[in-house]
Amino acid sequence: MNVTGIVLAGGMGRRMGGADKGLLPFHGRPLVTHVLERIRPQVVEILLNANREIESYQAFGYPVISDAIDGFAGPLAGLHCGMMAAKTPLVVTVPCDSPFLPIDLVQRLLERLQQQQADLAVAKTGDQPHPVFCLCRTALLPDLTRFLEGGGRKIDTWYAGLKTVEVQFDDEAEAFANFNTPAELGAAA
Repeated sequence: MNVTGIVLAGGMGRRMGGADKGLLPFHGRPLVTHVLERIRPQVVEILLNANREIESYQAFGYPVISDAIDGFAGPLAGLHCGMMAAKTPLVVTVPCDSPFLPIDLVQRLLERLQQQQADLAVAKTGDQPHPVFCLCRTALLPDLTRFLEGGGRKIDTWYAGLKTVEVQFDDEAEAFANFNTPAELGAAA
């Protein structure tokens, strides 16, 4: 699978009291280490998208890339800089605070992307899409750049204009759990 993994750790952690979520401890290790362990076997390269604590993220041994769009523009800005840095025709994004992500995420997204000859594949459980778990073609970079330069920030608004396929993961719904607040993290620890 010629896919680059982009781990999104570029947010401000507002609901986490400003803490950098990927570096928060979970089962004795930073959250991002759990994500890296699960995504690593599924991709040929990994890029870490971070906008602060750069040295801490560099310590994990992967290239760290920062948003090219100023102002903590959200997950799309992380996808954007990842697409610019990737050496593969496909990229997959995963957030740094989802330590249970499916170990077959890329395989299942890729199968449906190819079957449907789609531009982008998004994970979904029940009626809930999970747009930060997406596989897309790096050829979409010019389209994404235009969207961001026009002030767009919402992932689902961007991909609504693309040939997108949603991939059901109802058999692994718990795999998409993430931690946005200290209470959520504490309850899962």
